[in-house]
Amino acid sequence: MLAHYGYEDGSGRFYITIDTELCTGCDECVKACPAGVLEMIEEDPIDERMVAAVAAEHRRKIKYSCNPCKPSGYTSLPCVDVCEPLALTHSW
Repeated sequence: MLAHYGYEDGSGRFYITIDTELCTGCDECVKACPAGVLEMIEEDPIDERMVAAVAAEHRRKIKYSCNPCKPSGYTSLPCVDVCEPLALTHSW
């Protein structure tokens, strides 16, 4: 399942997408995020599988929370760089 976090406004689309089927729950993206945007949550209480998610306090302000890491001439962000299963993407 693809989990989309963020919003779209007149200045663009600001989404973090996490493919929960690819996410291994390794926690590396959470550690790599200097703004604390990501957290680990229990995807399904029955199997207790942990996956990455955007913390509730950042969901409506992704544009601002992720701005310090936003690439300027770079191809990716720290959280994307450490995601070995390629489960994490950004819309910008």
